[in-house]
Amino acid sequence: MAKLTSRSEDYSKWYNELVVKADLAENSGVRGSMVIKPYGYAIWEKMQAELDKKFKETGHENAYFPLFIPKSYFSKEASHVDGFAKECAVVTHYRLKNAEDGSGIVVDEDAKLEEELIVRPTSETIIWDTYRKWIQSYRDLPILVNQWANVVRWEMRTRLFLRTAEFLWQEGHTAHATQEEAVAEAEQMLKVYAEFAENFMAMPVIRGVKTESERFAGALNTYCIEALMQDGKALQAGTSHFLGQNFAKAFDVKFATKEGKQEYVWATSWGVSTRLMGALVMTHSDDNGLVLPPNLAPYQVVIVPIYKGEEQLQQIDEVAFKIKKSLEAKGITVKYDNRDTQKPGWKFAEYEMKGVPVRIAIGPKDLEKGTVEVARRDTMEKEFLQQADIDNKVAHILEHMQKNLYNKALDFRTENTQKVDSYEEFKDVLNNKGGFVLAHWDGTAETEERIKEETKATIRCIALDTKPEEGKCIYSGKPSKQRVYFAKAY
Repeated sequence: MAKLTSRSEDYSKWYNELVVKADLAENSGVRGSMVIKPYGYAIWEKMQAELDKKFKETGHENAYFPLFIPKSYFSKEASHVDGFAKECAVVTHYRLKNAEDGSGIVVDEDAKLEEELIVRPTSETIIWDTYRKWIQSYRDLPILVNQWANVVRWEMRTRLFLRTAEFLWQEGHTAHATQEEAVAEAEQMLKVYAEFAENFMAMPVIRGVKTESERFAGALNTYCIEALMQDGKALQAGTSHFLGQNFAKAFDVKFATKEGKQEYVWATSWGVSTRLMGALVMTHSDDNGLVLPPNLAPYQVVIVPIYKGEEQLQQIDEVAFKIKKSLEAKGITVKYDNRDTQKPGWKFAEYEMKGVPVRIAIGPKDLEKGTVEVARRDTMEKEFLQQADIDNKVAHILEHMQKNLYNKALDFRTENTQKVDSYEEFKDVLNNKGGFVLAHWDGTAETEERIKEETKATIRCIALDTKPEEGKCIYSGKPSKQRVYFAKAY
């Protein structure tokens, strides 16, 4: 298996090669769209299953809404249409016909739609048009709905998982009787995302709110989790939006209160996407390939036999299946690869590239000694362990790996988070080191935009745990009451 380009040589090339060689995804025949391969989809399914469980534990139900949205719906919420206008794919005709000159297929101009349809970039508009039919009284609230779906945003510059024209995601859309309930919902879902990122992806995140200019189109407030990748760039890993009454007013969604008054409903929306797959790859992986946290690995252990002849293989099979059964009894997912089409060395390289957390090798000498060779993917350490009690030993290794990957990523973020007090220092850190830069900002969109234009760095968030601190804006010199997180980002 060919080696990867090293991260230090070309991080972008390393990432693209890794996604393909680890069998996660590949480019398709459709511009900017990807094929997610079975191994990559298995990781996404693990993410999906855990998130879905958390959503249901917090009272949410799954539903499904149409892929196509009438164009007129977008014009009802002004900031929403402004935010998505440049990214929309539009259906204008419903039929094709053969070209008369035999050159191929052309659009049938007689089959033009009366109203053009938008291929959903997000579903607020179609959902709030639906909620108008569902909501009449306070008894109908709250509505706590999530959908798992695909969306289309016509991106010009794409990269597998991180930014594609079509991607998979979940989008929650909730309706509430009070502002307090809606805000509490948006905050709760941010917590769900953060805990998933840290406990399952082993990826530390900053919990914060976006500045006004970085908010979701149509939101009054956008909560976010921000992570730091190994190249020093930030990645927005999830968002939760307090939408106020904007969409309820746009689609005339009112409810009768207990007192009999008519009031507009309060709303939230929140989502994470297959971008999390890109985050997972970039947070932990190395020059040897993918590194997966055990909690999200499609299989946590792979067993590889080393043998000569059918007789040896049968003897190893007996031991391997026994070990497999004992590990599975502890809830550990195991693959036993006794294919005779590839040599052990080839298999070792494949599973290293695919980031399988633990590899167990069993050879003839292990049968004699009652041992197995155990290799950890995170540290690349190998050791011989007794077959007896191997289930408990591997369970301990997997638990340690999950913590180790998180701590390693947290140490990296800590080392690459700098406080600066001048614009020159700010630019120096961005250009020569990267990472998160904590700096004072005067709170104006004008300053934020100028910094972005001059440095390509954006305000990633105002952290929820930020403590007040008097200072001066690094750009304008005007008073500032707290530091914010800047970074170059994906």
